[in-house]
Amino acid sequence: MSRLQELSPHAEIVSADAARAVNVAAAVGLQAVLKSNLGPRGTLKMLVGGAGQIKLTKDGCVLLKEMQIQHPTACMIARTATAQDDVTGDGTTTTVLMCGELLKQAERYASEGLHPRVLVDGLDIARDATLEFLETFKVPCTQLLLSSNTEMLSSMAFTSLNTKLDRDLAKQMTRAIVQAIQCIATNTPEEPLDLNRIEIMSMQRKLTTDSRFINGIVLDHGGRHPDMPTTLTNCHVMTCNVTFEYEKTEVQSGFFYSNAQEREKLVESERKWLDERCKLVIDFKRNVCQEGESFVMINQKGIDPLSLDIFAKEGILCLRRAKRRNMERLTLACGGSPIHSVEDLSPEMLGYAGKVSEVTIGEDKFTFVEECKHPKSCTLLLQGPNAHSIEQIKDAVRDGLRATKNAIEDKAVVPGGGAFELAASMHLRNVVAKSTKGRAKLGVEAFAEALLIVPKTLAENSGFDVQECLLKLQDERQDTGLAVGLDCATGEPMIPADEGVWDNVRVKRQCLHLSTALADQLLLVDEVMRAGKQMGKAPQPGAGGMPPGM
Repeated sequence: MSRLQELSPHAEIVSADAARAVNVAAAVGLQAVLKSNLGPRGTLKMLVGGAGQIKLTKDGCVLLKEMQIQHPTACMIARTATAQDDVTGDGTTTTVLMCGELLKQAERYASEGLHPRVLVDGLDIARDATLEFLETFKVPCTQLLLSSNTEMLSSMAFTSLNTKLDRDLAKQMTRAIVQAIQCIATNTPEEPLDLNRIEIMSMQRKLTTDSRFINGIVLDHGGRHPDMPTTLTNCHVMTCNVTFEYEKTEVQSGFFYSNAQEREKLVESERKWLDERCKLVIDFKRNVCQEGESFVMINQKGIDPLSLDIFAKEGILCLRRAKRRNMERLTLACGGSPIHSVEDLSPEMLGYAGKVSEVTIGEDKFTFVEECKHPKSCTLLLQGPNAHSIEQIKDAVRDGLRATKNAIEDKAVVPGGGAFELAASMHLRNVVAKSTKGRAKLGVEAFAEALLIVPKTLAENSGFDVQECLLKLQDERQDTGLAVGLDCATGEPMIPADEGVWDNVRVKRQCLHLSTALADQLLLVDEVMRAGKQMGKAPQPGAGGMPPGM
């Protein structure tokens, strides 16, 4: 009987081997849910909401965030795995698989009487050795943003997208992602890439294969006057934060008049103030625009109907109440600078766009600002016939952008297709385990076996015999000494470098850290108790016990 139960007879407690079994069962159960999603041949999960909304995905991060997980241990693993996505943008499924497999392999030795602390020491030795091996196994790759290295960037993006999208769509979106990354790249390699400069705009129309890269910005609103032009070329773009409507006073005040004439004078003076502002913009437009050029004004504040009418008669396309994020991206894409006053206008403040057009889809209007000269911001336009296909592309594109960014910042890549896990496992068995003395060697062996979960799962999800594929890979690695991965189409060994299958260094590093830390903590749990203010009280009639599995 637990000492805690002597102090609190009504406490709910699971002790010793039962506590470890509960944690291992939770980790293995979560692993079984996500296992079938890994790799380009993995299956999809359909998530159905309470109101009948549908989401099709194989993204581990989306699944863990959307699923309702009640078991506290599984919930902790899920939260840690989603933290992996927040830090690196990928590797969520691999982290869950590794954690579950580490606990499964460690349980084999723990059930035979090996103390968990000894196992944890062995796992830590193996983790450190694997991280050292990763530094020698990675392939240095500098100056990825050069035009000569476009193929490597494409391979990185395609490896990420191919696990989440159809192959043809993945190829198309790979080109769009590489163009977007090259667009926002700065001249100083040390400066990190800012992915917020890439606008991801979705439209529910056409097919998913019509999604594309746009060398400019797409705004989710259009002109507010029927007589304004809908298509302009050779445009001077004025981005401003100036009001063209009646303003309210900043302090509480009132205007009083005693007759209708005084009221008319008040209205007339307000209108005159706005008309003077409009006249300054129109005069500026006439001075700047040459033959064949046009003028576009995008304002963050409001423009009243009479001012819109004045601008429409002059042939100016006006957009009002633009979002702040769009205003920041517009100046990066078109050039120029934000204008906060119409009194000091100069041509250097204007940006340029080769084409500005307005598109209406149903009741929604979109404005395309395209063909910018030297853009530092751009748009990925995602299209599809329904909402869940667009969401699927959006999740994949975010992962593809992060994977490409990681490769550029790491200045190195790792061969994919399970090549690193296979090589690291063989290194642990042949080198590290032999140099480790005592019972900690068993922890190293458990880690080496757990690493093989990645190539095993890739083979299983591709429909091949797991043991046969694994033996072929090990024999090929033993004979050639090369980085050998699994070809998910044929089940044969392949050289990832030749096929263009690459993974991120930081994803592998973070996965090894997180999965081992989780497994260590869960192995060292020898008692699970329901803690809290109600712990010492008798359970209420009809009240449930611990969550399922406890």
